[in-house]
Amino acid sequence: MPPRNAPGRGGPGRGRGNTPPLAGGRGGGAGRGSRPGGPPSAAAHVNTIGVRRPGFGTAGRAIRIKVNSFELTHEDDDISHYDVVDPERLPARFKMELFKILQSQEPNIFTPKIVYDGQKNAFAPRELDLGETNSRKFPVSLPQSNGGGNPTRPPRVYYITLTRVATRNTETLHRYYDGQQSFDETISTLLQALNVVVRMQPNLCNPFRARSFFTPADRQAIGGGLEVWRGIFQSVRPGIGRLVLNIDLATTVMYKEGPLVELCNDFFGRPINSSPAYLSPAQNFPDQQRIRLKKFLRGVRIVVPATTGQSKPRVITDVSSEGANTLQFTTHAGATMTVAQYFQSLGRPLRSPTTVCAQVGASAMIPLEMCMVLRGQFLNKETTIPEEKVKDILQFSTKKPHEKLELIKTGMRDLQHGQSDYVRQFGMEINPEPLEIGARIINPPSLKYSGQGRQAMEATRLRSYIRIDKKFFKSSSIARWMVVIYDTQRNFNDNAIRNMIGGFLESCASVGIAVQTKDPLVKYQNGQGNIEEQLKGAGGECMQKLGGLPSLIVVVLPEGGNDIYTAVKQYVMILAGVATQCLKAKKCSNAKPQYWANVMLKVNVKLGGINAIPESTAVEVITDPNNPAIVIGADVIHPPPGAQARPSFTAVVGSVDSNAAKYVATSRVQTGRQEIIDDLKEMCMDVLKLYMSYHELAEKKGKQGSIPKRLIFYRDGVSEGQFQHVLDLEACRELNINPKITLIVVGKRHHNQFFPPAAGNIADRSGNCPAGTVVDTDITHPTEFDFILQSHAGLLGTSRPAHYSVRLLMLQSSADALQALSFALCHVYARSTRSVSIPAPVYYADIVCSRSKNHYNPRERLNLSDTSTQASGPGADLEAYKAGYRPIHANQQRNMYFSVCWLLSRFYIPLLTMKYLVNAMIRNETCR
Repeated sequence: MPPRNAPGRGGPGRGRGNTPPLAGGRGGGAGRGSRPGGPPSAAAHVNTIGVRRPGFGTAGRAIRIKVNSFELTHEDDDISHYDVVDPERLPARFKMELFKILQSQEPNIFTPKIVYDGQKNAFAPRELDLGETNSRKFPVSLPQSNGGGNPTRPPRVYYITLTRVATRNTETLHRYYDGQQSFDETISTLLQALNVVVRMQPNLCNPFRARSFFTPADRQAIGGGLEVWRGIFQSVRPGIGRLVLNIDLATTVMYKEGPLVELCNDFFGRPINSSPAYLSPAQNFPDQQRIRLKKFLRGVRIVVPATTGQSKPRVITDVSSEGANTLQFTTHAGATMTVAQYFQSLGRPLRSPTTVCAQVGASAMIPLEMCMVLRGQFLNKETTIPEEKVKDILQFSTKKPHEKLELIKTGMRDLQHGQSDYVRQFGMEINPEPLEIGARIINPPSLKYSGQGRQAMEATRLRSYIRIDKKFFKSSSIARWMVVIYDTQRNFNDNAIRNMIGGFLESCASVGIAVQTKDPLVKYQNGQGNIEEQLKGAGGECMQKLGGLPSLIVVVLPEGGNDIYTAVKQYVMILAGVATQCLKAKKCSNAKPQYWANVMLKVNVKLGGINAIPESTAVEVITDPNNPAIVIGADVIHPPPGAQARPSFTAVVGSVDSNAAKYVATSRVQTGRQEIIDDLKEMCMDVLKLYMSYHELAEKKGKQGSIPKRLIFYRDGVSEGQFQHVLDLEACRELNINPKITLIVVGKRHHNQFFPPAAGNIADRSGNCPAGTVVDTDITHPTEFDFILQSHAGLLGTSRPAHYSVRLLMLQSSADALQALSFALCHVYARSTRSVSIPAPVYYADIVCSRSKNHYNPRERLNLSDTSTQASGPGADLEAYKAGYRPIHANQQRNMYFSVCWLLSRFYIPLLTMKYLVNAMIRNETCR
């Protein structure tokens, strides 16, 4: 049978070729009513999961940008889908190898070769001859690892069964991305098939995980027995009027290849060529360190060239508690000898016979010095990346936009899709040049501070720091305050105290925060003591000396004060209900005004103030006095990789004022790794009650004016496959009120990125597209209402925009209105001086989730550390976690207690920043 692009395979394919550039509108961009990249809307008979696209946005300055997507064309022909049944509990890498052998053993059936996803699905550009039942069981022989006293074991036989599921024609895909076909199982299967096709060749030749593969050509050792590898992510996706191949850089962590002894030395921070004698029980090798090593090495594949010329891989399952010179076993002949004696008998005496051994398989023991670690092995999920390695990993993975685009183009050329037999057999062609598409830069909102007229307004374009000369829109007050210092008097002396208090008071005055007590109570405390009793005692002393409890506690922390921070927050946030501001001693002892201006951003909102509000014209959807609106953000955070019997934490954050600038939060505990929020109805009701109370009492709106008529709900962290569940189980729950609901799913775990043109002075100082760059054509959904918005200015590397998918829309809102609203909400994030990457309520929900461990008594035995892999304590289960979870103190429920100082965030909110990103690399979820 000739390949699909050969003569005799029917008429010409329906590939789209080069889609015409966007026409109409200002500056060549998409004008009102234009048809960028395909039809403007879905056909009437097409059903959508979310909202049908109402039209394209037109606001802003039209520009042309490049994206990391490449046009894919295909012929319309049949693809046969086969269910694959193979041995269970085998890694995908091994299954791919078995399938490769199968196709070689049965050339009459598998010529030309078909594609396989390494799990349960295979696809062929024709129907396979599997007999009358369209199903066949194939034996696959694989040589065993020979060696030792039994060198002639027969090959092991595995069985793979293929059964035809269905045959589908790719013409259906054309109808789908042309807006003439609803999404269904056929579309899902065809997209899956094309993805398997483009990944088949690189997955056969390289280590792969999920949708990425990795090569040793670009890697870097980072110590600890680890290397960082760069790879390529691939995903075939539907756009408007075409298919695209989304290509991105991926980063993962691998074990270092080479002698296992060198890997162990590197893991323990010793020179590579060190003697392994320290790994000897005779040298008091601690059992705790042996367990650490066992967890690190579990699952690592090694070869043992000392015993077999074939060097078949074996898998480490344990590390012995005895040295090779004392560890005994019984040979096939019935003799008993030690491992060291056995290798002596082979003429390979051990250099370090007292060191521990690696267990492979069920019981075989191999001396460490005899083992070689194979190349290209992913770090196991039991191992958490050490914090000291995080900086090196991010430095390796972070690339400036122009550098990243060149690496993507190089990766695209190296893939050589045009030379792949698999790609050609399925009639596919991929343009090697990245798409250039139309985008728009929409205007940011102006922010309003205290005062009247133009003096109170500030444009946000290129605003990097808070203006020290402007007072907050609504300033809070401090009746009494105290300073608790957990550093030593030597490090933080009287002069440092005077500087800190002086800087704090001056900054309060500059932003309008009234401080009644100019001379606060100052206490030194020991961080090793009982934090709760210390703070309780300090509060009592403040009451005696200053006439009342403090409005604010400023806590000065030493280097490495994470545990102190957690204990402080647990007490004041849950038990005492007092606002706190934690500062690092090194930073605040001689800080400049800009530092204190940043601190004031957090202090003001924690005490009930509002820093700034967006200009009403930028957020008309929520500032219309006749239609009060509440903005809600929700998120879920899950336990780290490998953790067992640990819960997930959920958070709902909602605005309470008329300008969506002041927020309150509620949180819960639920089943681990469940993305759907169980208690969403109750959590929304908590927030709605606080909203109505604030409108009635603080804004004097009366009961009728306090009922929201609009509810804009932003949900973070839901994958595309779960969109329908969000709509069914979250947005449509009863709320006991009847607002018009807008539900928008915000995603950051996608791989679309923007690259500005070299000419035209469009890029910002970091080389990224400017904040406010929005795309809703070409690479967005063929029929549903979505857009991609880069709302933040770049700092390091290539900025990742957020993807917004509108799942429910009861308002008559245009694309421009929702894009402007989402962009404006990225500017009201109280603790930042810049616009942020996602709307403030979603960002706040992220923070509330990450701080969930502060709701537990640190003296209880429930283990919530980021490195713990299982629950600890007797009978630890979901009910135990729920019972131990303490709610926020009533005094803090109406304030933004979750506004943590960004100066501390990289130490105390690791799941939101570097630690989260790096641990996600283990699962190949991070591409920067």
